[in-house]
Amino acid sequence: MAKTRQLNLLDTVLSEVDHALRTVHGHLATTNRPYPAQGLAEKPNMTETERDLAGRLMRINHAGEVSAQGLYRGQAFVANPTLKQHLHHAALEESDHLQWCNQRLQVLKTRPSLIGPFWYWGSFSIGAITGKMGDRLSLGFVKETEDQVINHINEHLTRLPANDLPDLAVLQQMKADEDKHGQAAMQAGGAKLPWPMRKLLMPFLSKVMTKTTYHL
Repeated sequence: MAKTRQLNLLDTVLSEVDHALRTVHGHLATTNRPYPAQGLAEKPNMTETERDLAGRLMRINHAGEVSAQGLYRGQAFVANPTLKQHLHHAALEESDHLQWCNQRLQVLKTRPSLIGPFWYWGSFSIGAITGKMGDRLSLGFVKETEDQVINHINEHLTRLPANDLPDLAVLQQMKADEDKHGQAAMQAGGAKLPWPMRKLLMPFLSKVMTKTTYHL
């Protein structure tokens, strides 16, 4: 019986680089769940202003999913085997979101963020740092990150044109998934983050990402 080859550090690093490239260019494996906007027709009466707004908002969501991949992979990079499996599973489900957002960008004829690699590797670094703080805080960071994502999805749901049914459907499903991931992180042993991280640092980082990506 053939032995399973153990990955050395170089193998692991190359695997992470490959995942980063696939994330930024939209070619990750997914769970093959149904596309939330399947069967919803594009509304021809959207104005150019409405279409531009929808495209910019979905670019923010796409960049958020790129960041989510980096965060989960960074945390998993330093995690124990059990937690690593949990994080990789969550990242796989998040890859559905990345694919859905990428589809919407193509339909809306909007480009992804020009600094996608920065969002990925910046989040990877933050994930690795929080991962080193211990499993409970690492999982708590997942919960707080998902809460920040839900906050900006809620904002986008109010700003998107009411007739943009495909984008609304995609965001509603993403919101439900983000809530599930946050709850799962706490059930797995996550600890509530210190007040300054929850109320100052995390909202600040989220605002920087959303404001920058709206334009870039």
